[in-house]
Amino acid sequence: MQYQNKIVYPFSAIVGQDKMKLALILNVINPKIGGVLLRGEKGTGKSLTVRALANLLPEVEVITNCPFHCDPKNLKDLCDACASKNATNTKLPTTKRVVSVVELPVGATEDRLVGTIDIEKAIKTGEKHFDPGILAQANRNLLYIDEVNLLDDHLVDVLLDVAAMGVNFVEREGVSFSHPSHFVLIGTMNPEEGELRPQLLDRFALSVEVKGIPYREARAEIIRRRIAFESNPSSFVASTTDSQESIRQKILSATVLLPKVTLSSELLDLITQICTDFAVDGHRADIVMYKTACTIAAYNGRIEVTEEDIKEAAELVLPHRQRRQPFEEPKMEQQQINDSIQNWNNNKQTQPQNNDGASNSDPSDNDSSNNDAPDKQDKQNNPDEPTKEQLFQADEPYTVKPLSAPVLDEIERHGSGRRSKIISDSKRGHYVASMLPRGKVTDLAFDATFRAAAPFQKRRKEVADGPQNALLIERCDMREKIRETKMGNLIMFVVDASGSMAAEERMSATKGAVLSLLLDAYQRRDRVGMVVFRKNSAELVLPPTNSVELAQKHLTNLPTGGRTPLAHGLKLGLGAVVSSIRTDDIPLLVLVSDGRANVNLYGGDPVEEAKNIAYEIASKGIQSITIDTEQGFLNFGLVKQISETMGSKYLRLDELRAAPIASAVRTQLISDLSNISTNN
Repeated sequence: MQYQNKIVYPFSAIVGQDKMKLALILNVINPKIGGVLLRGEKGTGKSLTVRALANLLPEVEVITNCPFHCDPKNLKDLCDACASKNATNTKLPTTKRVVSVVELPVGATEDRLVGTIDIEKAIKTGEKHFDPGILAQANRNLLYIDEVNLLDDHLVDVLLDVAAMGVNFVEREGVSFSHPSHFVLIGTMNPEEGELRPQLLDRFALSVEVKGIPYREARAEIIRRRIAFESNPSSFVASTTDSQESIRQKILSATVLLPKVTLSSELLDLITQICTDFAVDGHRADIVMYKTACTIAAYNGRIEVTEEDIKEAAELVLPHRQRRQPFEEPKMEQQQINDSIQNWNNNKQTQPQNNDGASNSDPSDNDSSNNDAPDKQDKQNNPDEPTKEQLFQADEPYTVKPLSAPVLDEIERHGSGRRSKIISDSKRGHYVASMLPRGKVTDLAFDATFRAAAPFQKRRKEVADGPQNALLIERCDMREKIRETKMGNLIMFVVDASGSMAAEERMSATKGAVLSLLLDAYQRRDRVGMVVFRKNSAELVLPPTNSVELAQKHLTNLPTGGRTPLAHGLKLGLGAVVSSIRTDDIPLLVLVSDGRANVNLYGGDPVEEAKNIAYEIASKGIQSITIDTEQGFLNFGLVKQISETMGSKYLRLDELRAAPIASAVRTQLISDLSNISTNN
């Protein structure tokens, strides 16, 4: 989707958000920086600013009628067609075009992104025909991905690889094609919708945390300008002509100045000092900080990089690259950078006398000593619920057993993740079988097609006229691939927070178990929701979302106390799954409870009502897992009864860990070996 020939809100009229605007401008001046990721809450102008940026850019010269907008001055990066013409000394006609914003929709397929090769035409005619995709349109443009965290992982991998290489390689059944694809990569995301994987975050050169402006005067000015623009767009845009032109000229001047900018060896040492202090992985941060600092200097009209330029670059390069624990939000205090620069300056002064200056501020001093959870208070081993609410800290998370909802249908699904095996409706996944095509052939199964055509070759060649291919393929021979891949589940946690969970510190263990399951959901790209039941009712504290971090926050602040309305929890959990399920979703309900129901829903026996709702969950085909938190000598076995009724996988709390299973296997192997030795 391109934004051309339409009135767009002017870039210079955007109030505040200076860091976001700077990051975008720096990537326009120097596309080799590698793009920018804008993270922030809804309604902060992320998309508006990106689209407004294109109006600041000048026209560029392109080769006429080239679908890849090849640059006639850069002969090394011509597409195959333009390169062939140039090799024969054919004059390449040129024209001017405006740089545009090309948007990649969240629901785009891989073929739409990278382009497709017409395999059917290749087999029949021997000709290679390529249909360009979004990456072809994006060459020498801005490629904008709204909600990049919702994009399928494999598409993000393709995007970032092409962004790094500047070339799009398309491979289909041994037929290959490539074309130039240089673009400024811009992604926006709302962290509440879920996070990007760390390795993908690192591929975005810069990152900006975008927040709403808290000042009343600035907010009022935003309203005034927006209303003025909507009332008369042409007049409003005309009023910003001078300010727009000023920014445009500054960008052009910086682009010309950039090759002349130098960065001293001393400041290069500062870059490595900062990256070392922040313990970033790899060397990409160092390289990006170097490029960004040079571009900031050029934008400010200087040919020498200063310490302040590096500080400003660090604020854009480091926030999304810091090492952090699962569910920990990316953040960076300004003081951290100041301290690192101060340490570097101190080291310069004391280096002849002391080579250990870098250890003046060891970040580990602030980490390990205070991270231990405080001692848990002694609690009564009383199965009855306490009269007051209590807030328990979660035990440390651990690796859980492999859990998945088996897919019992043959519906083709489109999704990403790493939990349940599905039949893919796209070209992703492992080729497992073939079928007759239901329309245009998009993923040809060569082997199956050849097998289908083989018995008819003799007769076809006898009746065929004119030149013949080695293999005569007809439409009826075509077979399409069936691919198998994995996708995430919709996991609805139904968590018991009643007073009986306080006994024997059961809630701490329960929170640790749910936190471990959330970590597993994060790694497998699941959508999660959470229902909590206690006192006399249940509450949907988190509707299904991609933000596992949001679920973790609700779990951390979850109080314990009151009675056990188990039937309420199961009923609400079922309703939440049914109301929010999508066509491709694979639902999985996870019940975490001790089963000691004592609040009815319809006036009957609380336990029997819970069993009835459990049966209803099973009858709707919803897969489930039941985790029994009951511990100690007094064990009623109620959760196991509910699990059997629900047809779910039953696990005791101590059986959830993956480690004890491995330990049990090792113990059994040692025992077997001992028996063998004894017998010998």
